[in-house]
Amino acid sequence: MGTKASYFASALRQELCARNADFAREKGYIHVPSYGAMPVTVYAPEADGKRHGNFYPASYRAILKRKTWAVRLNKVHTQARSSLPRADRRWRELDSCTSSDALLMNVFCCPGVCRDPAIAGMLGTDINEEPEFGYRPRVPLTRPNGREGFDRTEVDMKLGTLLVESKLTESDFQTAPPELVESYRDLDQVFDLAELPRAQERYISYQLIRNVLAAHAGAFSFCVMLDARRPDLLDAWHSIMRSVRYADLRTRCKVLTWQELSVVLPSGLRKFLQAKYGIVAPVPSSDHSFFARFA
Repeated sequence: MGTKASYFASALRQELCARNADFAREKGYIHVPSYGAMPVTVYAPEADGKRHGNFYPASYRAILKRKTWAVRLNKVHTQARSSLPRADRRWRELDSCTSSDALLMNVFCCPGVCRDPAIAGMLGTDINEEPEFGYRPRVPLTRPNGREGFDRTEVDMKLGTLLVESKLTESDFQTAPPELVESYRDLDQVFDLAELPRAQERYISYQLIRNVLAAHAGAFSFCVMLDARRPDLLDAWHSIMRSVRYADLRTRCKVLTWQELSVVLPSGLRKFLQAKYGIVAPVPSSDHSFFARFA
């Protein structure tokens, strides 16, 4: 991770940690701080099982009612043993206040959000599409023996024909070695390989490369949702988009900040996102509409 990316990721993480420490205390939610110099607030379900401090109440109720959504709550926190106090219940990934998956579900599991024409228009989706989390798009691979296979890696969300990658405090879009990236069947068809950014022979922003290939293979659109306080991630996005050969595919690939999306979200959810994440809708400008980021 470069110095610039490290700065922005650390600054946002620090803000979220401070906000959630206050938020959890003020609301009286069950929570613990992680170990370390910058304690991360990690929440647990309330005793009644109907509330969870890391989730907007209406979204959490909707998640519990749908098995395919509720199963996402069971992802085990991989660093719990080393970074969190022991508890009767195993800590989960989506308990963490810095979880981008929790943020994504807070927004798209909220009743009415996917039925809102303004949101559908912003995303280019149909009204009443049901979010599918942890979708596996089956991106074509070329095996060493010449036979084709498929990448089974998950995309954070599929909404109709839109694939979504959710980001918050993650350091970057990951790097990957050439033998992995170059195993994708359509790589040199979709990208100008000379333009793809690399560092020490590894491909930078591997997740973006893979998801653009998924959009190409499945005739999907693709959107990265990130925080406006992460200009480093936006720069990484533009670096990958410059290497896409097809104009049509570039137009199906979008970037949207949580701040821009919050403009059209329900008022209660907007207030929750502002208090817990510091996500505030941008002030409208006559010269620069937030839709310009789709260009």
